[in-house]
Amino acid sequence: MTPLVFATHNANKAKEIAAILNGMFEVKTLHDIGFLNEIIESGNTLEENASIKAHAIFAATSFNCFADDTGLLVQALNGAPGVHTARYAGPEKDAQQNNNKLLHALSEITDRNASFVSIIHLIFEGQSYCFKGELKGTIATEAIGSEGFGYDPIFIPLGSDRTLAQMSLQEKNAMSHRAIAFQKMLEFLTEKRN
Repeated sequence: MTPLVFATHNANKAKEIAAILNGMFEVKTLHDIGFLNEIIESGNTLEENASIKAHAIFAATSFNCFADDTGLLVQALNGAPGVHTARYAGPEKDAQQNNNKLLHALSEITDRNASFVSIIHLIFEGQSYCFKGELKGTIATEAIGSEGFGYDPIFIPLGSDRTLAQMSLQEKNAMSHRAIAFQKMLEFLTEKRN
């Protein structure tokens, strides 16, 4: 099976994507290929950060690869945490601290509208491509659920009364921002391989 390197060390994210790609490629993480260099995400946008990561992997390995950058954009906070989503509460990237900080920031605010945006930068056969997925919803008043990761326990998708962390992987993959972006990438790769 053809390898496709995902610019992440996060095995949970790789597992999610492998399920979406449904065996078309062998999804490998940075850990799997022994890439230990730190990639500095110095971009001002999600698009820039995804591009930086993908190009760093391609420059080092020449493998077909992709990187994603995801941001949680909260309307009442002028789009924060946005590009700083993973490090919202500090460089440790602690999900529980991030969730607590966001819940505290919204504690006196009634407008809890937010959206998750995922950008994928794919380098395939030496060419760059970009795909975007968005999931609109609201921020819950407390963390609920034990599935998923990151902000899943406090994000309620539009039209649902449950957080992403209360949903199975299959339910989440049917609607998530990441799933939407990866579905676009899957359609593109399917076309390329036919």
